Amino acid sequence: MGKRGNNEGTISQRKDGRWEARVSLGYANGKPIRKCFYGKTRNEVHEKMTSALKQAQQGLPVVIRDRSVEMFLNDWVETVIKPNKRPKTSASYEQVVRIHLIPGLGKFRLTKLTAQDVQRFLNDKAKSGLSPRSVQYLRDVLRNALNQAVKWDLVPRNVALLINPPQVKKHEFTSLTPAQAKTLVNEAKNHRLSALFTVVMAIGLRIGEALGLRWNDVDLNAGTLRVANQLQRINRRAQLTAPKSAKGARTVALPKFAVAALKAHRKRQDQERRESGHEWQETGFVFTRVDGAPLHDAVVRKAFAKVLKGAELPPLRFHDLRHTCASLLLAQGVSPRVVMEILGHSQISLTLNTYSHVIPALEKDAADKMDSLFKSNRA
Repeated sequence: MGKRGNNEGTISQRKDGRWEARVSLGYANGKPIRKCFYGKTRNEVHEKMTSALKQAQQGLPVVIRDRSVEMFLNDWVETVIKPNKRPKTSASYEQVVRIHLIPGLGKFRLTKLTAQDVQRFLNDKAKSGLSPRSVQYLRDVLRNALNQAVKWDLVPRNVALLINPPQVKKHEFTSLTPAQAKTLVNEAKNHRLSALFTVVMAIGLRIGEALGLRWNDVDLNAGTLRVANQLQRINRRAQLTAPKSAKGARTVALPKFAVAALKAHRKRQDQERRESGHEWQETGFVFTRVDGAPLHDAVVRKAFAKVLKGAELPPLRFHDLRHTCASLLLAQGVSPRVVMEILGHSQISLTLNTYSHVIPALEKDAADKMDSLFKSNRA
């Protein structure tokens, strides 16, 4: 075999059956740029190698494969996550990368990172006291990042998929009974956020959706409410963002008791506006501080806990009001499809899986109704 010329690559078959092409694509900062391509067939890797050589000859930028995990993660956050993810998700990913992944795995060469390295990293995080759910989230972020590395031909496979993720116990949510729900509404009547608690329980809003409501989203005459935004705290700043999903943007019919609560709330807010005078901040939000500024979700959760205690009800997360809404609707025979639309779930399977504990009662009710229908025939 003759000697290879400059920029001619080599192709070989690996022990795992896949094909690998190696090629030198010139120099960067005085160092040779070498790139590897992987594929199921020889032709596949040959085409990838030929395309890379052509790009290099045309002066197009070449991705340097032999980079550190830190370099890759920073590039991934800037070029993939920030332009394409919702602001809160982007901030969360960036925080995980900065606080956990780079300090723990950043020193490794991307091509040398192994499943054992990732497993040891996650085990160490679990031993440090991080909850199983948090450890699983670290693994999910890393898995997403390495999926992109595979797409970019930087690594042949995603090693984060080869490890055993931590077992996370499914959260069993709590919801109020009909009697408890009535007690809560009565207890909250004199609280300035009474309408907030009432509306969330009536139509199952997420806390960000409730705090992002503006008066132009509410039609009290028609008895409807439009979910168009979420108010979220991102890097300690209140920001309006789009709903969680396409289904999250929705218009919901309000029960009459929720309409009455909103009318009373608007009168209370008008009074606060007059008393605040020039200090009032006109934000247009339905639920605000006494000076009109956006509410902080931590303040809402604290107020909710006090109302629960005053009503002598068991402790609940604020998000359990959303679960209470769904459970009460389903228990009254409302179609899961309708409940899905009210809650803004992206798929009906999410509704059915989340509230599967309510479904058996609905099935028993359906059986009883069918039995009643044919009762006269038996007689």
